[in-house]
Amino acid sequence: MGCSCGVGVHILWLSKRTTSEGLHEAFSKFGQVVNARVVTDRVSGYSKGFGFVRYVSLEDAAEGIKGMDGKFLDGWVIFAEYARPRPPPSPQNNGAPPYGR
Repeated sequence: MGCSCGVGVHILWLSKRTTSEGLHEAFSKFGQVVNARVVTDRVSGYSKGFGFVRYVSLEDAAEGIKGMDGKFLDGWVIFAEYARPRPPPSPQNNGAPPYGR
């Protein structure tokens, strides 16, 4: 999974061709990246169009957002914003997905 330390950046509108390695390479130009992950389809292996980059510091994350938001990556204009933390699981389902999925 990777380290949960640092500051998360949510990346939107990624190309199907974008890989975690490519995302890491693009965003590491703006600061020290802890990890980068493109969320992929389980069947095709292609990007689902979004991913996450985790920087060591808030300053690095701000530079990454400033440097990449609205810029081209793998032929697509991408958007970068601070990641929002996941809400805690509700006590009703003990963290299980709805409807038994």
